[in-house]
Formats: sequence, C-alpha cells, structure tokens
Amino acid sequence: MKRHEVLNWASSFLTKKGREPLAGELLLRHVLGDMSRTELLLGLDEELLPKQQEVFEAAVQKHGDGVPVQYIIGFEEFYGRRFSVNKEVLIPRPETEELVYEVLQRSMMRFPGIEEIQTVDVGTGSGAIAITLALENSRFSVTTIDIAEESLEVAKKNAENLEASVRFIHGDLLQPLIKGGEKADIVVSNPPYIPDREIMELETIVKDQEPFRALSGGEDGYVFYRRFMEELPLVLNKQSIVAFEVGHDQGQTVAEMLRVTFPGSVVSVVKDISQKERMVIAEIGFK
Repeated sequence: MKRHEVLNWASSFLTKKGREPLAGELLLRHVLGDMSRTELLLGLDEELLPKQQEVFEAAVQKHGDGVPVQYIIGFEEFYGRRFSVNKEVLIPRPETEELVYEVLQRSMMRFPGIEEIQTVDVGTGSGAIAITLALENSRFSVTTIDIAEESLEVAKKNAENLEASVRFIHGDLLQPLIKGGEKADIVVSNPPYIPDREIMELETIVKDQEPFRALSGGEDGYVFYRRFMEELPLVLNKQSIVAFEVGHDQGQTVAEMLRVTFPGSVVSVVKDISQKERMVIAEIGFK
C-alpha cells in the first residue's frame, strides 16, 4: 500500500476507536525512520515495504487499544527537545512548558546578580522540567528528586542524551534536602494533583497507561501541596521562588496555602494558553 492509503486506513480505524486520527501520521513518520512531516507529505504516493506496513499496522492497533503514541514511539517533544518516555513516567504536557517558561522569566527578574541559582525540581518523572531549566539557564544549579527509582533511570538517560548537568536524588518530596541541611532559591514541581475519585473518570489512555503514582493527589487532590507547605519553609532561602503546576480548579486554593505559609509573599495564579488556571507562583522575601 502507498503511504496515503495506509494513512487513510489509520485515520478511519482510530476514529472508530475514539482516538485522535492524526496519531497515524506520527506513527508512520516513526516507522519510516523518524521522517519529518514535510518528507512524509512529499512522498505520499510512495509504497511502504511489507515489513514497514506490518509494523505500522501493529502500532496503530496498539494505539487503538489505548497505548499512548508517545509510549509506542518512545519519546515526546518538550521545549524543543526530545525526551525519552515509557510507562514509568508521565508524558510531558504542553502546559508544563509554560511552567518552565514562568520560572525562567521570574528568575531573571528576581535573581539578576546571583551566579548560581540553587534550583530543585520535585517529582521529576522524565526529567523534562529539571533538564530544560538546566539547559535554558546556565546559572541554574539543578537538583531533582523522585520517589521512584524507575523514573529516575528515565530522567538520567534523558540528561545524558541531552548533555544536561543535573543532580538526581532518590527520595520523598523535600526530605533529602531537609536531612542534608540544604537550601534552595527555587523549588518547582508538577506534583500528582488529581483526586483519586476522578482518576477513574479519565480517558483509558491516561488512567490505564500512565503511572498511578504520577496522577494521584490523594482523596481531594491536595495531599502533596499540603506536604509542601510543611517542608518548603525548611529548605527555602529568605528570597526564593516556588512554582507549582495545579489542576484547572485548584489554583486559588493552592495560592491561599502559599499565602498562609509565607505571609507577605507575592502569590500569582497564572493561566495557561487555554486560559485555564494551571500555575501558581510564590515570590518570597522580595521587596
């Protein structure tokens, strides 16, 4: 079959399965050797080799059964870079790129004269946040923490592939820094924040495929934010930034938590490109 024929088949098949039909294009580009979209479109009349067609059809079937495209092809793009992903890590989302952007912008305003900004990413998963921060700003000295060794292995591989200098620690939230007496200028996190009762309502492609530990925010979705309020005061420097990603309806609650924990701080609830409140930023100790 020609490329346009298998794409038409994939689009129809995935639509019937309730999946995004354009996923077929991503899968075909991968099967053809990570071909660019332009190259694919210029050669739509070219025939696939029998083995290529077999592999492509199997990949489409797998996605139709609920496996995310990113787990099939083995990567996701984040901030212009390719990050390896598997079932041990949450797939990086576009809104998290906006969290990274906010941290980069505010650090330039708040720490203009500091040569080394001690930055901590909690719950690193694939390492997308930590690695991007380290590569985008050479002044960032980045430490990242995750409770899952399996996730850390993925993140370490990504750091190696992208030549990023990041320190990895296996541990629970900020406990390793507290025990070591370490301080931070910036703490950033995209913690699990989905209430347990809502996880079962998610699409099967998420709830049945991505790691539960990266989704579950406890009974009400705030368990990790409450723990942060206990631990952050023990590690933050007098002048510091805290940046969280939150659920679309959690921004005001998390912002109030930060205001109570850090009286006098400037706390902002920031909307993403879809106009949903998805980030909460606290700037602490600045005049």
